[in-house]
Amino acid sequence: MTAIQANPLPQDLDQALMVGRVWRSSPTNGPAVVAVRNGRVIDITRHAPTVSELLERDDLVAIVRGAEGEDLGDVNALVAAALAGDEGNAVRLLAPCDLQAIKACGVTFAVSLLERVIEEQAKGDPARATALRQQLQETIGTNLSELEPGGEAAMRLKADLSARGLWSQYMEVGIGPDAEVFTKSQPMSAVGHGAAVGLHPSSHWNNPEPEIVLAVNSRAQVVGATLGNDVNLRDIEGRSALLLGKAKDNNGSCAIGPFIRLFDGDFDIDTLRNAEVRMLIEGVDDNFELAGASFMREISRDPLDLVRQTCGKHHQYPDGFMLFLGTMFSPIKDRDAQGGGFTHHAGDRVSISTPSLGTLVNTVQRSDQIAPWTFGVRALYANLAERGLLSK
Repeated sequence: MTAIQANPLPQDLDQALMVGRVWRSSPTNGPAVVAVRNGRVIDITRHAPTVSELLERDDLVAIVRGAEGEDLGDVNALVAAALAGDEGNAVRLLAPCDLQAIKACGVTFAVSLLERVIEEQAKGDPARATALRQQLQETIGTNLSELEPGGEAAMRLKADLSARGLWSQYMEVGIGPDAEVFTKSQPMSAVGHGAAVGLHPSSHWNNPEPEIVLAVNSRAQVVGATLGNDVNLRDIEGRSALLLGKAKDNNGSCAIGPFIRLFDGDFDIDTLRNAEVRMLIEGVDDNFELAGASFMREISRDPLDLVRQTCGKHHQYPDGFMLFLGTMFSPIKDRDAQGGGFTHHAGDRVSISTPSLGTLVNTVQRSDQIAPWTFGVRALYANLAERGLLSK
């Protein structure tokens, strides 16, 4: 297995068209929208006070490539400071989205489908997972990744499993006609590169979920992509799918970044369809290490189909949305005890990487022990108004 990419930035940085957000403690004391050009971070907030508004612009590419703005320094220094946790910097990296809804698609890969069924059958008990995994694999007896969701073969399998009492709500969204699309987190709540992600204190069986995240504007146009960690609480969701909100949406439970890379002639949806997303988990207290990968070519539903199922005449997003595409990575390597599978320890370092987008790195803590989320939409608009950045 190839080592995970160490650089937080795309391997073709010179060609990449990237936007993001930073916090400027001086002189503005507020968030700024930035573009990355020639390795420099340029404040373009006066052209678009939010990333949401920027992604709506018909002249988006022209603004990012050429609009005048203040040079805030070297992009490599910015991402290095974020990873070092240097809160004293005058410029700090934030998640690259703001007003957009944060949505996520679940069970989009066959492997993750089986693991969700196992969570459900295990009722949140990781000790039962190994036996259930073997039983399900023997029972299903087919390669789920070859099934077209909603197709004839998938519906025959559904009927067969139902007859044997093995049908699951996760099978329904995995191979049925309708994708699972849920609200992962609230606008303004995502943390960025270098920040701590949070686990609900009641969870004892959990894992990261490395994913590609699409940036979609209000017209349902996919304008770019970034990386995300859809932090997952297997025990809580496993007890009941009705606990999905508690399992998925907690303080610091959503990480996105480092930047949004915009589509252009060198980077498009086909780049993502063929991407390989790697992840590395490094334990600081036990030297544990686990590496894995998701291959986007194995996704059961095309990314653009997931966008259509999220946004259309049935549902609009006037501020745009960020869409997690799902993962095939469900870590099962034993960590604390034989047959116990994987769960996070406090202090774990999680790196999520693909060459075209760079690397998103976060550390793991409890959601009630990291900094509380206090800067929301009202605070953002009050700050922008005070700085004279809101147009009438």
